[in-house]
Amino acid sequence: MSSVPPACSSPPDMATITPPITPKQNTDATLRNVTPKDFVENPDHIPADANIPDNYVSYTLKHQKALPPVTWDNLANELNWLHVAILGMTPVVGLVGAYYTRLRWETAVWSVVYYYMTGLGITAGYHRLWAHRSYNASKPMQYLLALFGAGAVEGSIRWWARGHRAHHRYTDTDLDPYNAHKGLWWSHIGWMVLKPRRKPGVADVSDLSKNEIVRWQHRHYLQLVFIMGVLFPTVVAGLGWGDWKGGYVYAGLLRLVFVHHSTFCVNSLAHWLGEAPFDDKHTPRDHLITALVTIGEGYHNFHHQFPMDYRNAIKWYQYDPTKWFIWACQQVGLASHLKTFPDNEVRKGQLTMQLKRLRATQETLSWPSDNSHLPVISWESYQTQAKDRPLICVAGFIHDVSDFLEEHPGGRHLLTKNIGRDATTAFFGGVYDHSNAAHNLLAMKRVGVLHGGAPHGLEDKTIPPSQRLRIASYSELSASGYSSAALSDGEGLLG
Repeated sequence: MSSVPPACSSPPDMATITPPITPKQNTDATLRNVTPKDFVENPDHIPADANIPDNYVSYTLKHQKALPPVTWDNLANELNWLHVAILGMTPVVGLVGAYYTRLRWETAVWSVVYYYMTGLGITAGYHRLWAHRSYNASKPMQYLLALFGAGAVEGSIRWWARGHRAHHRYTDTDLDPYNAHKGLWWSHIGWMVLKPRRKPGVADVSDLSKNEIVRWQHRHYLQLVFIMGVLFPTVVAGLGWGDWKGGYVYAGLLRLVFVHHSTFCVNSLAHWLGEAPFDDKHTPRDHLITALVTIGEGYHNFHHQFPMDYRNAIKWYQYDPTKWFIWACQQVGLASHLKTFPDNEVRKGQLTMQLKRLRATQETLSWPSDNSHLPVISWESYQTQAKDRPLICVAGFIHDVSDFLEEHPGGRHLLTKNIGRDATTAFFGGVYDHSNAAHNLLAMKRVGVLHGGAPHGLEDKTIPPSQRLRIASYSELSASGYSSAALSDGEGLLG
């Protein structure tokens, strides 16, 4: 927490002022305007998102005209027929082929293995390496990931990463290509089979345009799709154990269907199922089921908070084979510079959400009145009033115990003997060292504050245990809703 310094009544000492940072000197002038291209490696190239305005999202949504809503009347014109053919015909042909083709165990194993190979091409390659730059990979590893990523038939690296970077930058807005607020169907597959209603938000991929392997894959993408998506899995099964037809149907077509919907679940299921242990501002969620069906991409709330971390799962027991694959590649020299977010900041994110949930629970509970809401009563007035109703003084507070006389575990007589007296010593160990629950309950029975407060040395006893760790929001710190003792001893927690 920081405070705003008071306004200066006189100019500050000029000797203490740090001179402003001046632009880089050149031979023509000593002063010039600083532009975004001063801060990039290639001054002749300005990134696509370098000059966007601060209000880019709201401005674009206001001034960019969206396509009209899809209806039954215009559906045929609004379909992306190429995507419809790929995503629609593949499962149909695969299922028909499976009906007429016996599944051999060798082909079944190969289909699962190739599913993971092409899936890792997306998760470890397209996603964590190229879209998020969460680690560095050697050229052999990049070529393999580019090949297997092509075998997943989800577009080129450059196209895929551009859309995914827009998704992260404009999450849950209309500039997000697979905006989860439009529904589970839309974020899973609808955004591909229908023409986009808007252009996705601007996202720079100039770093990928300079990568020779990304350029190579983009240039030969259609040939690579045929080779890696269909031909390679068929040839392996055919030459390996003579199952050409099974290799085509199971390792080629049906494996492709599983890869598609596995990775599509990162856009849909991972924004719908699970919890938000790091931040609930946006839709990403963490869930084991999503991790199981997405080769480890299911801890999506963590990923959206720390997108450049090479991990999705941070616990050793959480399912994230993509993380394990990248780590293993590092061990054999194929990967390096694995990025992880500082553990201290990760734990802060977790703590923030834990406190938020506790705060929500706290708001459902009733709390005792403090000094500022209770009348101040003199000792003489307290003794006088205690003759008409059962009042007991503990730690400087006057309590009405009329509804607890018959409920007191130690018996009614132990309460009645202390009516009109100071029972602080008896309550805090003289007769019985009462539990936290007893202290919390007693605080709810406060009806006044004894003039002069608690005896010196007993100030901490005025705060019931539940209130010592009560979560205070920033706006409440200076309010009167908390006793000064609770805040001054550092036991209030910021929520």
